[in-house]
Amino acid sequence: MTVRNRGALAALAAGVAALTVSTLVACGSQPAENVGADEASTLASTPATATSAPSVPVAVGELPAGAAIVPPVRLVIPGIDVTATVNAVGINERTNEFEVPPSVDQIGWYRYGPGLETDAGSVVIAGHVDSAKQGKGAFFRLRELDQGDTLTATGRDGKERQYRVVAREEYDKTKIPLDRYFARDGKPRLTLITCGGPFDAKARKYRDNIVITAVPA
Repeated sequence: MTVRNRGALAALAAGVAALTVSTLVACGSQPAENVGADEASTLASTPATATSAPSVPVAVGELPAGAAIVPPVRLVIPGIDVTATVNAVGINERTNEFEVPPSVDQIGWYRYGPGLETDAGSVVIAGHVDSAKQGKGAFFRLRELDQGDTLTATGRDGKERQYRVVAREEYDKTKIPLDRYFARDGKPRLTLITCGGPFDAKARKYRDNIVITAVPA
């Protein structure tokens, strides 16, 4: 698996799932209390470093030779009433940004990273929190997840894989350690990302990213 642009996902830090709804700002205006940050950090094999100009370290670690990639196609999170279709996404060639599905009830798997069969690295799924035209997104309540909550990711192979939440973290989009969350090495984990924090009406986006880390149950 190769990546066309190793720095392209800096847009995730700058505004993955950038939102435009003033009436729904309350859902993400208050910072989510961070839990499990230390545990999430230890899942990575190399320390993460927050920088003002983050990039995605797609060259860090390699997928197992000859491994058949299993894309996630469905995500169920009972605790926050999520049942969502997962689409394989990459980088928008025009905007150079993470291409989250336009329908807010669907979410996107970063197809240049590991799939569900992996025994190393971070499987990244990102989605909208809300939209001016479509209302609440699939990840509208993502910030409510807590340690011990469970979720199920179904792969294209039809197999359901159970995960357990170990961490919930909130970052200013300019400081999110993307090298940790998009790494292809370290222990296998599932990373869910959406927007949160205060809403900037002028920029028409939220200030922060909410990141959920889950491990195979």
